[in-house]
Amino acid sequence: MDTLDDLREQVCVLHGELLRWGLVAWTSGNVSARVPGEELMVIKPSGVSYDELTPDTMIVTDLHGAVVDGRHAPSSDTAAHAYVYRHRPDVGGVVHTHSPYATAWAAAGRPIPCAITAMGDEFGDDIPLGPFALIGDDSIGRGIVATLSGHRSPAVLMRGHGVFAVGADARAAVKAAVMCEDVARTVHLAHQLGGDVPRLDQDSIDRLHDRYQNVYGQPLDQPNRRDQPDRRDQPADRRDQPADRRTQPADRRTQPQDRRTPSADRRDRPDPTPPGVNA
Repeated sequence: MDTLDDLREQVCVLHGELLRWGLVAWTSGNVSARVPGEELMVIKPSGVSYDELTPDTMIVTDLHGAVVDGRHAPSSDTAAHAYVYRHRPDVGGVVHTHSPYATAWAAAGRPIPCAITAMGDEFGDDIPLGPFALIGDDSIGRGIVATLSGHRSPAVLMRGHGVFAVGADARAAVKAAVMCEDVARTVHLAHQLGGDVPRLDQDSIDRLHDRYQNVYGQPLDQPNRRDQPDRRDQPADRRDQPADRRTQPADRRTQPQDRRTPSADRRDRPDPTPPGVNA
């Protein structure tokens, strides 16, 4: 089970993924993780620059947002995250971003239609639009939970605000946020080409989602290729093999029965021709 120190490390590292994928600017956005088996969560401090984040700066709060451990004030979205954890026991991670394309859909007050296979895979439906709510209490959390109730999408566009994504753990929630921005951009570009962007039929969406969730990727009982030893580190390199042809003791040049020096040299054999008989 993850220790508190492990979770602080993970949450800190995952904030770097928000920067890497262009989902945040300045100090906006946040990642949190539920502490397994405890009524606690780990979340980013409020208003601290990303390049100043360390595992020690991550804040531990209870599931009502009260600080348990940490020297900074927690994220301004702490109450929203805490509400989600209290009402969604299946959620182990929550992410919030203001990624540009997805937030543009939120500003326009429009859900993102499930128009491409990548959406069927990851979201299994449209990415829904949640209600507008002000920051500061659990109103945003209430809107997240209500909108995602009975919905397969792990992401929601909160009207006039941005993206909130959930997952079984914090990494899964970050992945959902990354994919939300990716498909928001693609569908937006499709609209720019003109004409209607049709939603995929529901049967295709269902099949895509089922395959991606249950078949795609490596089987759980098979090690990932990255976990297997590098061949370059294997001791059985040909140069080290005792049976290398270059080091065989039975080299033709050292064979006792070398054709050039047979033990029964013709010069030493008795002449089989009887005396006085021409051969």
